Amino acid sequence: MADSTYTDWIGRSETQHDTATLAPIAAMSATLDRDDAPPREGDALPPLWHWLYFLPQHRHSELGPDGHAKLGGFLPPVPLPRRMWAGGRLRFHQPLCAGEAIERVSRIANISNKQGQSGELVFVTVQHEVRNANGVAIEEEHDIVYREAPAPGAPTPPPQAAPGGGAFSRTIVPDPVLLFRYSALTFNGHRIHYDRAYVTEVEGYPGLIVHGPLIATLLLDLLRRERPQARVTRFAFKAVRPIFDLHAFSVHGQPEGEHGVQLWARDHEGFLAMTATAELA
Repeated sequence: MADSTYTDWIGRSETQHDTATLAPIAAMSATLDRDDAPPREGDALPPLWHWLYFLPQHRHSELGPDGHAKLGGFLPPVPLPRRMWAGGRLRFHQPLCAGEAIERVSRIANISNKQGQSGELVFVTVQHEVRNANGVAIEEEHDIVYREAPAPGAPTPPPQAAPGGGAFSRTIVPDPVLLFRYSALTFNGHRIHYDRAYVTEVEGYPGLIVHGPLIATLLLDLLRRERPQARVTRFAFKAVRPIFDLHAFSVHGQPEGEHGVQLWARDHEGFLAMTATAELA
């Protein structure tokens, strides 16, 4: 599959409009087991909670067998069976506030392919600008990876040991209720997160997969619990290894310099699952 296959898709854009309503904010707070006051109009959204808006609203007949939208639409029709959120980079210029009208302009910035140990990979980078009445609030680059289903006995990348405990940490129990609630909040129909028979029998994973953006959200939530008054100006994260609902995992943080924080997620075996950096004002 050559890069030129999808050259025409690079530069495609779409614009979506939404309102930062209160109910998803309260529901996310409950999902993350936070003791927040009820949200009010004008409250600043925590970083990454803009993912509660601009949700995909494909008709049921437009979904594929994995619960995702069928190939095509805004994203290129990559004919590989597995699609994952690989990572992202964000700049926070100003807060989005509850109750305000918001807009997201998305553009396909790059498409590339490579051959990995498990087969062919196609990477799609989507750039987003999220705006309110005051202008651009968030700039985001979102990395999506499409991959083949690995053949039986195919080699897997060796796991990477996670750093030590860090300055602060928290244990997360990713039970099916947590995964279902996050899927519902983000209107994510991908069956790997809630359909155990599908994820184990069709895709061959050992258990339900914890959402990459949920892990990223838990990393910044850990920072918010530790430094509730801090303002995040940049955040970058990369998924390294999947986490399943079969065991607890942990999220960790370590200050670095005057404004930086290293964040990571560690699975039950001590391996690195996600790595991230945050920059504070």
